Amino acid sequence: MITRFRGQVTLDGPSGTGKSSVARDVAARLGAAYLDTGAMYRAATVAVLDAGVDLTDPEAVARAVSDAVIEIGTAADAEVVTVDGIDVAVRIRGAEVTRTVSPVSAVPAVRRQLVDRQRSLVAAADAVVVEGRDIGTVVLPDATVKIYLTAAPEARAQRRAGQLGVTDPHKIDEIAADLRRRDEYDSSRTDSPLRPAADAVVVDSTGLDRDAVVDRVLALALSAVGEPA
Repeated sequence: MITRFRGQVTLDGPSGTGKSSVARDVAARLGAAYLDTGAMYRAATVAVLDAGVDLTDPEAVARAVSDAVIEIGTAADAEVVTVDGIDVAVRIRGAEVTRTVSPVSAVPAVRRQLVDRQRSLVAAADAVVVEGRDIGTVVLPDATVKIYLTAAPEARAQRRAGQLGVTDPHKIDEIAADLRRRDEYDSSRTDSPLRPAADAVVVDSTGLDRDAVVDRVLALALSAVGEPA
């Protein structure tokens, strides 16, 4: 474990780039807290689905999120995600939530609520690795080091298929198409679109394994505070 890092590492990028596993590993190596903001938006989506509100009614969606008690853990070695005291860590990765999370997260009032919660969690940590889509651009614009992790859609689809245990080439093609659609949705939304921060380092993981990406992110984090990797 490296304990000399103090600050914030932001890790933004589209789905399927390995952000979660990389961010967890980097946080563990740095002895830092870890925050998965995507899990927070997915938990908010669970709250919206359970409330049964009309997804086209932004006020109702925001109210459902505001009324819910959402808890997200910040330990790199244990995922804690609850909504109103119920463990939803498995449910948030399911197809229903995955289909719904983009329109829920596009509601400006939802984003304002969750950004406030994210900043509060970050403020409580001396060192933290935060992953998401707008961390370097909106949530923590003054972060110590900002990284934008990307990869070719085909590579991302293969990784996601591996996580899901999918081997059918046609289903993998469908996963790739879904990733492209979500990229377009998240990149074109008016509020906090998915894009690299102007001062972010772009890391393309298409041809890299997880260890190589973790080493690259660690080197960037330590370099930002004047320490050798």
